[in-house]
Amino acid sequence: MNFKIAILPGDGIGPEIIGQAVKAIDAVCHKYGHTVNYTYGIVGAAAIDACNDPYPEATHRICMDADAVLFGAIGDPRFDNNPQARIRPEQGLLKMRQALGLYANIRPVSIFPTLRHRSPLRQELIDGVDFVCIRELTGGIYFGRPQGRSEDGQTAFDSCVYTKAEIRRICDLGFNYARNRRKKLTVVDKANVLATSRLWRETVQEIAPAWPDIEVEYMFVDNAAMKLIQQPKHFDVIVTENMFGDILTDEASVISGSLGLLPSASVGLHTSLFEPIHGSYPQAAGKNIANPVATILSAAMMFEYALRLPEEGNKIRQAVANTLQQEIVTEDISGNGKAYGTEEVGDAIARLILTDN
Repeated sequence: MNFKIAILPGDGIGPEIIGQAVKAIDAVCHKYGHTVNYTYGIVGAAAIDACNDPYPEATHRICMDADAVLFGAIGDPRFDNNPQARIRPEQGLLKMRQALGLYANIRPVSIFPTLRHRSPLRQELIDGVDFVCIRELTGGIYFGRPQGRSEDGQTAFDSCVYTKAEIRRICDLGFNYARNRRKKLTVVDKANVLATSRLWRETVQEIAPAWPDIEVEYMFVDNAAMKLIQQPKHFDVIVTENMFGDILTDEASVISGSLGLLPSASVGLHTSLFEPIHGSYPQAAGKNIANPVATILSAAMMFEYALRLPEEGNKIRQAVANTLQQEIVTEDISGNGKAYGTEEVGDAIARLILTDN
């Protein structure tokens, strides 16, 4: 099989972790006889530096021409520490999501048995945790208009806007996921306060009868935040709006023991994009200490979701699990044991893909 992958390393540790994912992709393609063509594009702070646009048209064309997009991370402290910056790296991420029609972010949360001790939660709370967060990605307060500041700079405002069509689209995806899992869907909102949340709840209540085999529950976001810590095994599929999903999925990521372990997929109208859930971690850039596992597992999701090659995706997952079992890990999860570098972990995973039967 021949396919094209757009590679967007981005900022900070992005190029390093993407490099390890490419090793895994090359290894699995060699093992299964596939041919892969990579095209690299710039995004984020790197793109601002190059052409004053955080998501250039040339990068968009690369993505549209690809079978899938593998993305590293966006963010640079030069912009974080400058609240008056007119163009910010994160604008490239929002622009990319809109331009590619990436309306749904899918983040699976599960536990690696060999790393249970790294979770901040007690073992009895996390054993058996396995749920999926589905976050609406192109609506809500991140894209709402009007947005801005008053002329005197003393007042700022953002608008949270959703349409029924946007809500129905993401919730239908949530119902589909629940049907193929344990048939339970949790809709997270703030319907006691927000009009947009009331529209979410109203819309779900309208479409739920078409899914009679799915148990639906509604949960306020503050309650969901507490339950993720107190009772994470309660959840099967969570569906929620953009900002709530952003916050809750980062909270859920600590259950596994490290932000560096969890992948994600963003799917929608055109091509699909795969990325680790963590940020650009600029403090670690160039030090060979960043955990590449989430990016490599994002590549596994790419094989499963975009390329329809589940066996290849599973081969990558097995290799990751084996390196974790052998304690070939970076410093964020090494505990008191030996810490390996980003490159060493990537090399070990690629080697296991090629050698394991």
